[in-house]
Amino acid sequence: MAGLAHVLALKRVYEEPSDDDGVRVLVDRLWPRGITKERAALDLWLKEIAPSTPLRKEFGHMRERFEDFRQRYEAELDGNAAVETLLELARGNKRVTLLYGARDPEANHAQVLRDYLLSREGH
Repeated sequence: MAGLAHVLALKRVYEEPSDDDGVRVLVDRLWPRGITKERAALDLWLKEIAPSTPLRKEFGHMRERFEDFRQRYEAELDGNAAVETLLELARGNKRVTLLYGARDPEANHAQVLRDYLLSREGH
């Protein structure tokens, strides 16, 4: 395997789809506002990989809560079967783009998810 870091990309679902995106996977539990299914151009909507509703609401996209959110979301991912689904997709494709709706490109669950998947690469 060439390394998942080259395979896993992040992109806001509001950005235009690109041929370079490869397999497009929405990793949000809720459908993003104002986006049609056509515009999203998804290959998969993996709702179950998203943070639980209570965790998402508690985080509230507040940067000062991000590190606590990261730890708690990683703990949720430890028991989430959808992690293996994403790892299999990443192993079988040249590019998998994880799509998210959050405005903050750094302090969001998709970033935590990508980091988590990279940490599981050798498992």
